[in-house]
Amino acid sequence: MKFGAIDIGTNAARLLVGEVTKEGDHSFVKKISYTRIPLRLGEEVFDRGIISEKKTENFVKTIEAFKLIAEIFEVKKIRACATSAMREAKNKEEVIEKIQEKTGIEIEIISGDEEARLIFGTFFLLDFDKASSFLVIDVGGGSTEISVFEGGKKVAAKSFELGTIRLLKEKTDKKIWKELNCWIEENVDLTTIHQVYATGGNINKIHKILGAQQSEMISLRKMHKLEEELAALSIEERIDKFQLKPDRADVILPAIQIFTFILKKIKTQNFFVPKIGLSDGMIYDLYLDEQKNL
Repeated sequence: MKFGAIDIGTNAARLLVGEVTKEGDHSFVKKISYTRIPLRLGEEVFDRGIISEKKTENFVKTIEAFKLIAEIFEVKKIRACATSAMREAKNKEEVIEKIQEKTGIEIEIISGDEEARLIFGTFFLLDFDKASSFLVIDVGGGSTEISVFEGGKKVAAKSFELGTIRLLKEKTDKKIWKELNCWIEENVDLTTIHQVYATGGNINKIHKILGAQQSEMISLRKMHKLEEELAALSIEERIDKFQLKPDRADVILPAIQIFTFILKKIKTQNFFVPKIGLSDGMIYDLYLDEQKNL
């Protein structure tokens, strides 16, 4: 049974068509089709506080295209969720109403807590020691979410207004770094070794650039070396050398800066990149809802 998940982020909008399958006792979200459109809602929202008429038109066309793709794959149900940029847009209700009128798809603006819940729904399908102490760090265009698990139990979680587009647009409060530092000190047992799982489009791309295998850890040292290399290049040179899309070439460096800051603070030298995200969690959530109705 196929489902469609539309993830409307600060940097891009994505459609994942997928289904939940099993291998023995292990369930996972099988990705059937993935489409990404660089809408960049955050560029306008963080500057002007609203989504322009032109951007709204592109937004409508994107959702129309996603709906057509979902229909081709004969999905059972579609869910559309928007995060940081849409939460802050002053004209969000007007934009949502127009999209629903044109496409029939209702967009939910979800909180950072709901975003984390959906991601973790799929995260816990992964094969790892769930009784261990670990952190999950998700860096997006508008926000960074950190969840802390001690002995397998969630003990703290927070969403920070610290994201790649915010950094690029210089719309980040300088106090946020101090706030992040203090929160880690208060909520993470820094005397204990934590496994770290990093999520988000940028870290997935970094994992690929570094040539790591699917379940292979990557090191802070290698990521720092990549940071130095990227910083020395222009956007065009990054695109050419690493085969990056234009809307990835500018945000990848601030993403590394956020991850590096957190990893150094918790004294972690290596981390995993499970390559799951909000859309995977939405697919799994739709699947669970459907199972309840059987």
